[in-house]
Amino acid sequence: MSEQQESDAPLAAELAIPSTSGSGGGPAYRVLARKYRPSTFEHLIGQDAMVRTLENAFSSGRIAQAYMLTGVRGIGKTTTARLIARALNYSESDKPTVHLPRLGAHCAAILESRHPDVIEMDAASRTGVDDIRELIEGVRYRPIDARYKVYIIDEVHMLSKAAFNALLKTLEEPPEHVKFIFATTEVRKVPVTVLSRCQRFDLKRLDGDLLVQHFRNIASKEGVSAEDEALALIARASEGSVRDGLSLLDQAIAYGGDMVRAEAVRSMLGLADRGRAVDLFELLMKGDAAGALAELKQLYDFGAEPITVLTDLAELTHWVTRLKVVPDAAKDPARSEMERVRGMSLAERLSMSVLTRAWQMLLKGIEEVSQSAHALAAAEMVLIRMAYAADLPTLREVLEQETSEIRPLPQRRNAEAEAGGPATVTPMRRAPVNAPPVSAPPVEPTTSSTRGAETMAVTAPDFSAEPPEQSASAAANFSHFRDIIRVASERRDLRLKTQLETFVRPVRVRPGQVDIGLEQGAPPGLTNELARKLEQWTGERWIVSVTKDAGERPIAEQDRLKRDTLFNEARGRPVVQALLSRFPGAEIVDVKDLAVQDEAIAADSDMIDDETMEGSGDGS
Repeated sequence: MSEQQESDAPLAAELAIPSTSGSGGGPAYRVLARKYRPSTFEHLIGQDAMVRTLENAFSSGRIAQAYMLTGVRGIGKTTTARLIARALNYSESDKPTVHLPRLGAHCAAILESRHPDVIEMDAASRTGVDDIRELIEGVRYRPIDARYKVYIIDEVHMLSKAAFNALLKTLEEPPEHVKFIFATTEVRKVPVTVLSRCQRFDLKRLDGDLLVQHFRNIASKEGVSAEDEALALIARASEGSVRDGLSLLDQAIAYGGDMVRAEAVRSMLGLADRGRAVDLFELLMKGDAAGALAELKQLYDFGAEPITVLTDLAELTHWVTRLKVVPDAAKDPARSEMERVRGMSLAERLSMSVLTRAWQMLLKGIEEVSQSAHALAAAEMVLIRMAYAADLPTLREVLEQETSEIRPLPQRRNAEAEAGGPATVTPMRRAPVNAPPVSAPPVEPTTSSTRGAETMAVTAPDFSAEPPEQSASAAANFSHFRDIIRVASERRDLRLKTQLETFVRPVRVRPGQVDIGLEQGAPPGLTNELARKLEQWTGERWIVSVTKDAGERPIAEQDRLKRDTLFNEARGRPVVQALLSRFPGAEIVDVKDLAVQDEAIAADSDMIDDETMEGSGDGS
């Protein structure tokens, strides 16, 4: 064939290699992944962003010195590298171009990896610094016949650290006639010093619809009929990889002959029928352990792998959960009508807590089955756990049940309890037992770490009322020693605040005078320090005297005793006892009085309303 005839050859024959005879004398069979490997950028599907970037760069002459192609296996990194090398050396154009309408002088040799100026190197087998030095030696020589000398290094992340270091200088300042193209599936393993010298392209996974359309076109060219569901199964199993999908399609054609059916593909891949996966999921959600095990055994006998069954259940759980949150997910074209109808039904019947619990159990189960020597037995144990867990009530249901069995109590649940989270219960108020002095205000308790299986915040009764809060400007009218501590906290004098809480026994607080008792270990000069601070805060002179009266306990001790009393009172509530017995290992980690909080919020709201009214009055 003359050069002119070769240039006019159809694009479909661009990758043709010399026919070789098999043992039977006929031409050797070429797998679909090689037969339909893209030969032009127009044939490269799903990478439009990269093609557009290259087109603009080539047309403006902004050609990078090195390219880094990343992506999953079988997405077309090596093929794309050869296409870029062909575009750089396209002889039918006076400059690099992505438009390759016909074969040029170098195209066939580049695509078949036999061009002397396009050197391909597999870094997985040539990882050492000596291999890179050999490559660098050839960089200084100009190309023999093409426009550029192109080095394609596949799986570049496999190079050793010394090899990367040897390559850096040449990569940063290569000769004008040299271009580097790297391909890798593990871009994170490539040193940033190399990445910073390359123009990076991330080849994205192909979505299912695009793969199905691609496989349908190839099946048509091969004269094979294929069901859409079968192609969708192959696309889903390929996980966005074109090469993996074509290999599976090749296998499906060999398995089913001239007709690729969904049932044959399921049998070939060891997949469970989607409808039967929904049946199994419904049995689990009903708590039918025996029925679920029988269904799993049938699927196993039909060739479905146990871990595949659990993976399908997890995928179904995820999809049903998405349907519950985003009902428009039912419009997914990859789903059959049966899946849409039954999936929507499951989303309406199952609560979010049940679905999230099933998801967590399946994730754990998949890990167990993958590590087990007897996969079927491990999968059966997972299904048994899920079936029995389906009958477990949520925390909200337990609380409602317990409160209905015990004498009805006034209760209030916060938003977190309504969503199935930790409950906050307000018990009926009653007179406190051994309560601290009325003047002692409640203290915000600190939350302890959770050690049990469940965490529960329980509200206890209000044992005392806090004295009315005073501003710093009215500090001269202190009515209780806690007012002094409060002002010390507002003024951020934390050292004095801690000393007053720990070492001082309050006795009396009168205008201009404070009577206190001191605990053993009190720092010297505490009374003088307090008097000086009071004068500084109020602008008046204060007398701080130490008396022999017993007085109250130190404030810190009062707060500690009060907190213990609150916890004991909460533990005595029948509802709390029922919850603690229902959830072994649970403990009370916090006690709050919702009534006091509501009163504070209401007071703040009134204050805001008053200020608003005053503001509107001033402006009228």
